[in-house]
Amino acid sequence: MKIYTRKGDSGMTGIHGGMRVSKTDARIEANGTLDELNSVIGIVRSLIKDADKDNTLREIQVNLMTAMSIVATPSESRGINPRRLPADAVDVLEAKLDAITERGCMSQEFVLPGGCQAAAFLHQARTVCRRAERQLWRLNEEDKVEEEVLIYINRLSDFFFAMAREVNCDEGVDNERWKRFGKAGLLEK
Repeated sequence: MKIYTRKGDSGMTGIHGGMRVSKTDARIEANGTLDELNSVIGIVRSLIKDADKDNTLREIQVNLMTAMSIVATPSESRGINPRRLPADAVDVLEAKLDAITERGCMSQEFVLPGGCQAAAFLHQARTVCRRAERQLWRLNEEDKVEEEVLIYINRLSDFFFAMAREVNCDEGVDNERWKRFGKAGLLEK
């Protein structure tokens, strides 16, 4: 079996339900960004040595694949797509966020993205996730996106921010704080 089909050579691609749309369609842009996010998470997983964090990131990757399937399905065809995010997906993320906060790795200051490699890629995941969220809301203006997906992606970007800070804490790397107000010296250590 060949990997290429030549069906997309004219700038069109297939979506769930058999319809073909432009590769610049809002649905394709949103799913492309979710796919990019999933790839960044794969990089983080290759750098993380903690089995619990790796399992959490794997679960997120699986949920993103499910979200992509949902997003690829126009609202009028959703009945043919049985895939759904787990009912507790947002609750799980919120519990993990609460655990990171309770551990003391979070503060109210803004931080410069970076630190160890895994944290730097988690910050990249956060920004890609935010872009995906904006694209999903743009798509939602054209064709309703399932609310569970919108909420999950919103919470996911918060999770990546917190996890980046936690990973830096785990590695003994300082989260460089940005001084919000003050003189020209904008960095605090």
